[in-house]
Amino acid sequence: MPSFTVVWLLAGSVLCLMELFLPSAFVAFMMGIGALLVALLSLVGLGNVWLQVTAWLLLSTMLIVLSRRFLQPRRRKPSLEDSIMAETLTEISSGKTGRVIYEGNSWRARCDDDKLSVPPYQKVYVVRREGTTLIVMPENLLHS
Repeated sequence: MPSFTVVWLLAGSVLCLMELFLPSAFVAFMMGIGALLVALLSLVGLGNVWLQVTAWLLLSTMLIVLSRRFLQPRRRKPSLEDSIMAETLTEISSGKTGRVIYEGNSWRARCDDDKLSVPPYQKVYVVRREGTTLIVMPENLLHS
């Protein structure tokens, strides 16, 4: 029977190569790296199989969590400066919805301030989207 070092080296290589053919958002790759690290540990003297499996599980989990934290792009909350312009097609009554033209399509829209009413054919900023409804703020309110 082959030594556990060879088994861990093979398992690590297969998992790393598997990431090339079946992308899994670096999960298989990180598990492969964990297996390669356990191969090094078994070479150094970690002889108990259950300790090796436990070390592999811990290392793989730690590497996956760290890869999520450091390799994924940071999501930033959209700010008002990044908002996009739209134009109202119908009046948006206070607390009610209306229609705006946004990127060439008609969308349902609601004013972010429930007490404001927005007349038709006025420029508005798209602040955010909730489902299929755009949340808007009038342009003149923001530039006063």
